[in-house]
Amino acid sequence: MRYQVLATDYDGTLAFNGNVSAATIAALQRFAASGRRLILVTGRELPELKSVFSDMSLFHWVVAENGGLLYEPSTGREILIGSPASQKLADTLVSRGVNPVSVGRCVVATWSPFENVVLDTIHNLGLELQIVFNKGAVMVLPAGVNKAFGLEQALQEMKLSRHNTVGVGDAENDHSFLQVCEFSAAVSNALPAVKDSVEMVLTADHGMGVELLIDRILSDDLQSFELVSMRHKLPIATTESGELCLPPFGGPILVCGSSGSGKSTLANQIVDSIAAQGYQFCIVDPEGDYESFEGAVVLGGPNATPQIDEAIHVLEQPDASVVVCLTGVPIPDRPPFFLQLLAELMQLRAKTGRPHWLILDEAHHLMPANWLPPSELLPENLMNVVLIAVQPDLLPVSLLNQVEMVAFVGHDADQVAQNFAAAIQVDAPRLPSPQLATGEVYLWQTKTALPVKRCRAIRSRREHERHRRKYAEGQLPPERSFYFRGADGSLNLRAQNLILFCQLAEGVGDATWNFHLYNGDYNRWFQECIKDETLAAEATRVAGLAGLSATESRKLILAAIQQDYVLAATSLLAVPGAS
Repeated sequence: MRYQVLATDYDGTLAFNGNVSAATIAALQRFAASGRRLILVTGRELPELKSVFSDMSLFHWVVAENGGLLYEPSTGREILIGSPASQKLADTLVSRGVNPVSVGRCVVATWSPFENVVLDTIHNLGLELQIVFNKGAVMVLPAGVNKAFGLEQALQEMKLSRHNTVGVGDAENDHSFLQVCEFSAAVSNALPAVKDSVEMVLTADHGMGVELLIDRILSDDLQSFELVSMRHKLPIATTESGELCLPPFGGPILVCGSSGSGKSTLANQIVDSIAAQGYQFCIVDPEGDYESFEGAVVLGGPNATPQIDEAIHVLEQPDASVVVCLTGVPIPDRPPFFLQLLAELMQLRAKTGRPHWLILDEAHHLMPANWLPPSELLPENLMNVVLIAVQPDLLPVSLLNQVEMVAFVGHDADQVAQNFAAAIQVDAPRLPSPQLATGEVYLWQTKTALPVKRCRAIRSRREHERHRRKYAEGQLPPERSFYFRGADGSLNLRAQNLILFCQLAEGVGDATWNFHLYNGDYNRWFQECIKDETLAAEATRVAGLAGLSATESRKLILAAIQQDYVLAATSLLAVPGAS
């Protein structure tokens, strides 16, 4: 289930004239019986709500007083999440003729037309408070306390995510919590401004509208009503007509291309777009390419096998993502390890809808072509999966048949596309051109009749900064360092980062420099160890230029390094003659 939670307003949404109908109660019961959870989000004070609504036990949490108070019906526990209501403010309002005035645990409330008196009193008393309107109600709350604040606190208590939450409301004070929810709806009696801000306007009012929404969630998890709003976009590439974005929810995506083709650039942008939107992700990393990823807990490494229960424990926190690094797991042991991990991840998804995205780098290491997992792992549970592989035919056909979008990168994109089509026994797509420039990608939506799109992958700014810091001044292990040895092997000068590479390159003789250049050593190191396809392509280009002296070729390659890897605070290296 994608949508695990329904958060609903009370007055004007769930209730009509303060009462909830039997039909609406039955719909709430159906929703709860499906294993999903209910949260009531209301401006009412708790004693008043209890007096008019006897079915609060259907809700896991009640967010009362417009976000200032949490109430757990199953235990009777109350959590004051805003500062206590100002009795001094209430007394002053009464003395100024405001009537009625109610005082809750956090809120002080009255009705229009007293909003100007309330504002003037707050100013005169020097209080840091805000006014929130709910149709005719005037509610005074601590700064920053609103329905969104309360809903997020309730979700935190439940260890669930706003990205698995549907919200429905009708009035001004519902705006904040509706915007927090992944999918928002308004009943037909909602204010026009609320209707304009949501993904779905229901065709019925009050509780009947909520009933419609519940039925639609239960029927297909809102898949037939999926509207990708700009606030959920996942930009990955650009075309002549603008940005190309992934939907926040969909079938598997396959990124294919040989080493150095640009697939890591596209994959990193996908991951960064996912992270930027606050979606929880789990990266399974067989080769250590994400071992320094910021914003995620990295488990495992060259000298440590990651623990599956530890990964699940991290992912039980909605705001935490994880990288499971398999460099310490022998290659033959990776498929069975991944099978165990996948089973646990699918169980967690069934309970919480998370992790929202699963990114499988070098997926053919995890699921080779002869991989035969239990059938119950694959059907609906492979939503929101990114598969990254060298060739599609290295993966199981049962998996390829589920792929909804394929990204082909590299000079052999046409052949990769044909291999994919042959594997799933369909006609190969017609590509606009058999050749792709560096940084370009073909995107094919396999379940549609749409033509293949040629676009340019967005280079992730965050990934680029991580990449620059790590490889400019980090310490690569010996097996990933560059060694200036020369044609006769008389040298053994180790460069464990790009700063040292540039310094050593300036000092070695022309014969040594040319030997490594025309042997393709710079290209291979940039591509395989520095993970920079653009830099590798530049080294290849320079090596192919006729008539260059060693001084000229050295100047071009060092200038390319300086352009991309000069750190913000410190110049990487002053390359003579480079600008």
